[in-house]
Formats: sequence, structure tokens, C-alpha cells
Amino acid sequence: EVQLVESGGGLVQVGGSLRLSCAASGFAFDNHVIGWFRQAPGKGREAVSCTSLSDGGTYYSDFVKGRFIISGDNAKNTVYLEMNSLKLEDTAVYYCTIGGRTTWYYGPDYWGQGTQVTVSS
Repeated sequence: EVQLVESGGGLVQVGGSLRLSCAASGFAFDNHVIGWFRQAPGKGREAVSCTSLSDGGTYYSDFVKGRFIISGDNAKNTVYLEMNSLKLEDTAVYYCTIGGRTTWYYGPDYWGQGTQVTVSS
């Protein structure tokens, strides 16, 4: 059984930083990536960033590029999302996800329970 356990969400002021963590179990990452989607109030889910634990490749959406950093620990099957220079529009529920290398962006196969990130002014 695949399990994704997220942590690290919370309340932060504009310009602040947060780090999300996601520990994965029950999965082999051969041709898959692990990363984050988010869903803001009243909006659909959108891809944020992902990484391959096997080769370290990364993807960032345009709206977080230069502000967020994704990293992975292959030995621990854990991925981290360092979120810097947070904006009000980054407020959302962030979901840890796993999907195929070429399909993750369009719809991951597995989802965590989500962690709330709230950016306040």
C-alpha cells in the first residue's frame, strides 16, 4: 500500500518561508516522480514541483520558479519543498503526489492527505 505522509504546513507572513516534507512508503520510484500539487480556495488543483528520486531531475511551475526548491532523500524516500518569498497567492492546500514521469503533470497516481499553507499580510 502506498502511503504519503506530509508535514510542515502552517501560517506564515508574506515574504516568509516554510518547508514541507513528504515521506513515501510502499512504492518503487523507477519511472516515477514525487512532488507537490496545490489547491487554493475556489480553484482547481495545479502542479507545483516534482523531482525524480532516482536521477534528481526537477520540474518547477512558472509561478514558483526561483522561489521554491524541491529536494529528495533517496535513502529515506522523502521529498522536501523549501518555499521562500511566499506570496498571498501561495495560500493553498499542498498535496504530496506520485506519478509517472510523463503523466504526473496531468494527473498523479497517488495523493497524500494534504497540508494547509496560509500566507497572511
